Amino acid sequence: MALNTPRGSERTLGQLVSDASADLSNIVKGEIDLAKIEIKADVQKAGKGGGMLAAAGVVALFFVGFLLTALAWAISEVLDWPNWAGFLIVAGILALVAGILALVGIKSIKQVKGKPVKTIDNAQKTVAAIKPAK
Repeated sequence: MALNTPRGSERTLGQLVSDASADLSNIVKGEIDLAKIEIKADVQKAGKGGGMLAAAGVVALFFVGFLLTALAWAISEVLDWPNWAGFLIVAGILALVAGILALVGIKSIKQVKGKPVKTIDNAQKTVAAIKPAK
């Protein structure tokens, strides 16, 4: 079935391929631009979320400080001791917790091997299996 176009205005196969290539290039560029816009919006949301989490961490740190202060005052009141004694007890508890955490952390760090032992062993076995016998 023939199209109703004048014979002189028909486009060659090369022109059609060129136009299709240009259209495809424009589509890909458009998709890349859209992806950039979406990623930028996500990064902005992540940045705001990270800022909020950092602020929450600072507030939580102040909360812990006030809570420990209240605990020190409560110890002083309940035991009818001077205030410095309550604060000293809380400081001792914190020192004990810090020491335990440090010991556990040191033990964990000492277990680090520093190199992928199993991977190296498997790689050596593979090389030995591939090498031809002499």
